[in-house]
Amino acid sequence: MAAVTELARESLSVPKLEEARRLVVKIGSALLVDQASGEIRRDWLAALAEDLVALRRRGCEVLVVSSGAIAVGRPTLGLAKGKLKLEQQQAAAATGQILLAHAYQAALQPHGVTVSQVLLTLSDTEERRRHLNARATLTTLLRLRALPVINENDTVATSEIRFGDNDRLGARVAAMVNADTLVLLSDIDGLYSGDPRRDEAAVHLPLVERITPEIEAMAGAAPAGYSSGGMITKLAAAKVAVDAGCRMAIANGRLLHPLRALAEGGRCTWFLAQMSPRAARKQWIAGSLKPSGLVTVDGGALAALQAGKSLLPAGVTAVQGSFQRGDAVVVAGPDGREVARGLSAYDSEAASRIAGQKSGDIETLLGYRGREELIHRDDLVVTQFVPQSQ
Repeated sequence: MAAVTELARESLSVPKLEEARRLVVKIGSALLVDQASGEIRRDWLAALAEDLVALRRRGCEVLVVSSGAIAVGRPTLGLAKGKLKLEQQQAAAATGQILLAHAYQAALQPHGVTVSQVLLTLSDTEERRRHLNARATLTTLLRLRALPVINENDTVATSEIRFGDNDRLGARVAAMVNADTLVLLSDIDGLYSGDPRRDEAAVHLPLVERITPEIEAMAGAAPAGYSSGGMITKLAAAKVAVDAGCRMAIANGRLLHPLRALAEGGRCTWFLAQMSPRAARKQWIAGSLKPSGLVTVDGGALAALQAGKSLLPAGVTAVQGSFQRGDAVVVAGPDGREVARGLSAYDSEAASRIAGQKSGDIETLLGYRGREELIHRDDLVVTQFVPQSQ
């Protein structure tokens, strides 16, 4: 244990929140909602809004994953405290989500920030086509300078397809949008060697380089109250985040201006990623997906791909196989050798129809306006460089 702590303190540099370029902030029910009254803690939310605005002004893109819909909705419907049936949770979420969205809008509107509500289920992050749709929506909202507020779609999710906690949802969202930083605002200021509520000798860990079995053994049970998480789910979230190239912090969210406190060096635990989000995504595309089709390109397209550009339909000479939008395909050069792999923005039928055509003609050919690229450069990895003379 001492070795882990000393390693964290001496050998590794602690990340800084100001380094974040795309940030996901997860907020738990116990922070946002007064457990006695079921009312939203509007003073706390107003302070958080100021923190979010300050980050955006520094050029950071921010997304919020917020719990609280069930906690806010249950007293409105007269539901007693204690464990709720699934249908009661869904009814409470349907009621509370409106109140929650309005609260975020009221907190951020004075700062000139547009709030957008996005509801996701586990399937939306796991099924590739739905994943791509959700990713496109979130990145478009960021491009339009809106602030997405994301929650689990409890009103339609069954017990089999629920996340069950927003720690893991936050990590999935971070991976989905290639965020470089995830912050879990919690009722605890990080990971300890034991449960600090029961063990006075528990040691705080400011930095975790890798999530080892020793680290996992430090997780305790979730506290009583509205929280459905606990350190176990936070470590599960950390695994998802760091594997996607996203560093993660567990920080104390009870105080006002929790993100400002974190930026100023407040006590927390950082989990380090071993690679960048872009590199992690490229690795996933190159080695983790089974290709469903083959796309052959001409020499001009090959040179463009090797220069880091997207694959446009005009450079495609042939499409083989049967694949759906979002499936992985192999890209072959003029000689038939594999040169890249990527996720297709079109199914095989549509790809065949637009192959060799200009992007401006896609709407005429397909009857709808799709993406200009057959494979966007963010969804493509070059697997073999071929001399342009070939």
